[in-house]
Amino acid sequence: MSEFVRLETRDGIGTIRLERPPMNALNTQVQEELRAAAAAATADPGVRAVIVYGGEKVFAAGADIKEMADMSYVDMAERAADLSSALGAIARIPKPVVAAITGYALGGGCELALACDWRIVAEDAKLGQPEIKLGIIPGAGGTQRLARLVGPARAKDLIMSGRMVDAQEALRIGLADRVVPAAEVYAAAVELVTPFLTGPVQALRAAKLAVDGGLDMDLNSGLAWESQLFAALFATDDRREGMAAFVAKRKPDFTGR
Repeated sequence: MSEFVRLETRDGIGTIRLERPPMNALNTQVQEELRAAAAAATADPGVRAVIVYGGEKVFAAGADIKEMADMSYVDMAERAADLSSALGAIARIPKPVVAAITGYALGGGCELALACDWRIVAEDAKLGQPEIKLGIIPGAGGTQRLARLVGPARAKDLIMSGRMVDAQEALRIGLADRVVPAAEVYAAAVELVTPFLTGPVQALRAAKLAVDGGLDMDLNSGLAWESQLFAALFATDDRREGMAAFVAKRKPDFTGR
């Protein structure tokens, strides 16, 4: 049983809920529980989409600095890859994933949000990568995913200054996808993923693999990767159903096969 992270499933939506008061600091235990929750959400066919949520007050205010303060280079050299891969497990969930952000998403919390496909942000939320103020840099994907999302110049600004951005700036630079009142954050996340719940599971998975995988390739390799995934979908029942429904001018009934 997980102590600080749990996966709740309802109506096809799996909510990965962080509960480590007061700030959902991402210590080693939370990191590994996030990895386990991501694996469970991936394996459960009843989960069609995922919401990562820290609760009504805070998303996650970063890694546990008290835990890291006395670590040596040797200690962190042994741990750093596991830290990165724990949040990477969220990014690798082959289903639509949205972060529902209230309060603060800082440091590791911001990196957790970056591992999601979209970010719904409360009007009064603050996001940022303040690690530079501790004499370090982001180590769980922040330098890589943030630069890919908002561009290298803006990423360097946020990472090298350590400043926080409010919801409106986050929206303007592409760090947030939608800004809503704090009380509506979770409901807005549900609204975002609802259209995917009855969609073609294998095609949604392929779309995510194509985009995310292509970002790590040159254009020609990315096009070849896209072609492979595109062709593979012609082996699915949902492809046959989708095309048959189009020809018959009716709504498709996708089964996820």
